[in-house]
Amino acid sequence: MNRQLLQKQPKVTVSDSFWLKYRQLVKEEMIPFQWDVLNDRGNITIESERDDATIPTEKSHVIENFKIAAGLKEGHHYGWLFQDSDLYKWIEAAANTLALEQDEALVAQVEETIDLLEAAQAEDGYLSTYYQIDAPQLKFRRLFESHELYCIGHLIEAAIAFKEATGSERLLQIADKAIACIEAHFGKAEGKIDGSDGHQEIELALVRLYELTGNRKYLDLSVYFLDVRGENPDFFADQLEENDRLGLKQGPKPVINAVYHQADKPVVEQDTARGHAVRLVYMALAMAGAGHYQKNEKLVAAAKKIWDNIVQKRMYVTGGIGSTVRGEAFTYDYDLPNDLMYCETCAAIGLLNFSNELLKSETDSRYADIMERTLYNGIISGMALDGKHFFYVNPLEVDPQASALNPDKSHVKATRPSWFGCACCPPNLARTLPAVGRYAFTQKTDEVLLNLFIDSELAGEQDGKLYTIRQSHTFSETGRTVITVEKASSERLRLGIRIPYWASDPLLIVDGEETVADTCNGYTYVTVVSESAKIELSYTIAINELEAHPLVKADKGKVALQRGPFVYCMEEQDNGKQLHLLALTGTIRPRFRSDQLLGDIVCLEAEGELQVMEDEWQYKLYRVRQKPKAIPKKLTFIPYYSCGNRSLGEMQVWVDKEDTHV
Repeated sequence: MNRQLLQKQPKVTVSDSFWLKYRQLVKEEMIPFQWDVLNDRGNITIESERDDATIPTEKSHVIENFKIAAGLKEGHHYGWLFQDSDLYKWIEAAANTLALEQDEALVAQVEETIDLLEAAQAEDGYLSTYYQIDAPQLKFRRLFESHELYCIGHLIEAAIAFKEATGSERLLQIADKAIACIEAHFGKAEGKIDGSDGHQEIELALVRLYELTGNRKYLDLSVYFLDVRGENPDFFADQLEENDRLGLKQGPKPVINAVYHQADKPVVEQDTARGHAVRLVYMALAMAGAGHYQKNEKLVAAAKKIWDNIVQKRMYVTGGIGSTVRGEAFTYDYDLPNDLMYCETCAAIGLLNFSNELLKSETDSRYADIMERTLYNGIISGMALDGKHFFYVNPLEVDPQASALNPDKSHVKATRPSWFGCACCPPNLARTLPAVGRYAFTQKTDEVLLNLFIDSELAGEQDGKLYTIRQSHTFSETGRTVITVEKASSERLRLGIRIPYWASDPLLIVDGEETVADTCNGYTYVTVVSESAKIELSYTIAINELEAHPLVKADKGKVALQRGPFVYCMEEQDNGKQLHLLALTGTIRPRFRSDQLLGDIVCLEAEGELQVMEDEWQYKLYRVRQKPKAIPKKLTFIPYYSCGNRSLGEMQVWVDKEDTHV
């Protein structure tokens, strides 16, 4: 094992007021609220994420499922096959919170949960409550849908987080026992299952476990699951046929779409974003990580091609991905409908982590650009400002009437529900937000990258020598960044600073002297030789009117506004109904505003116009084209992440420009 190649997460302490607010929400609201949901306590309404009578919305039942599997209760499994993962993500959220602030009561709560998992786990290490309770004959026999390995992947991630936060290895022991069970059943040897899970996750979790332990067997198992995927495109269908031949009682036998499962060809031959969006980015994340540590250039190159296809042709301006509710999937290049999109919160989190993983093998600020776009827009939009209501789907355009009456838009919620029948997103948010510091810096053997402008401190180590990097920021009409570096020796430290594309006219001052620094791959480099250095950066925070590629039909003639990392939107509460009749015509200005619900935010006020509907339209659906009549109208935009927190109403990200009315 090459210890130099292993890039463990450095210790980062976040002091940024914006992100501390989310950290407190997770600790004080999300973790207790979600614990009540998992235990079927409280008066909580569970909604389906779309119109589908098969979605279980009576209760969560997650803890109860584990108690039944452990023999502590009697009954049947309730909920989705993959609901075990809701608990594992909750544990990871608790662990990531404990890593920031110790809480004996929360530790005890997690320890009690681990007791339950130990009781539920089978002697051979198998752990999947649905199959243990109701379908033991189908263990590992319906991999296209079973999510058995997916759930174990989330168990592994939770175990790593709990070990790092508390030092306890109890959960790792459960995870290791489950991995031993998987190793006993999967592989190339005769009598073993030579295939992979329908939902990728264990692949990336095993890479994380390799990073923690340095044990090569975990990396090898991850690579096995990546390599076997697509070797036999009919694997999932063949399993179902074999079940019939064996006389195993099983559920419906659907037609398997191998493209949807990213299993129609080997992963190294895949170069476009296809199929289920979350599965795709989880798989590509694992490809990037495993390829980096294995020095497998083909694996990393394939992951980069997938990433390029996503961000250049299949990603929304908010960082959301997935264009259709049908299968929560990608469709085709430039197909980005604003009112039918999917943009699942989990998919944005997956893209964030995928981009972060690619920074390990390639220094390129484009990855950090996308990390920032997803974090500040498509991820935090998934949670209401109270920490107890959530979007599964993060829309770019909302009309409450359409959501209620058009069955194709039932997934487009105008306000955030408390919980979902498929509840993958809320605990995914809860585990991600406390760990936001891990994205601020990337520590490599020969350089340190400052990726995101988040007030924070990095305590790092280079060749056994300690160093500290602090960054603090002032954002008002202009921006100012101060970075201080302190080292225990005079060894050179190469610091790459990503100056965001939204920061115009940057001025760099190093130790009091204006400096023209080297720039490479989007990072501005300062080499610190002395034991301390002070780097100051001043810039203008531009208001940008973004336009989409001409082949994005939904956005032709429209612009989206962005200031700093934030994409903006219009809401009915500020602008009235029929947002689609509004257009930008002139100057856009920032306005600092304190709102009772939205908090202290920067709004954008713009000169615009409202198309007037003449009385003549009352009796016509169509008429001979005339120049529309319009009146001046002040337009107000709020940060996209804050939409849907005040009232039920329309929302729109993309807005017409005046010349489209001519």
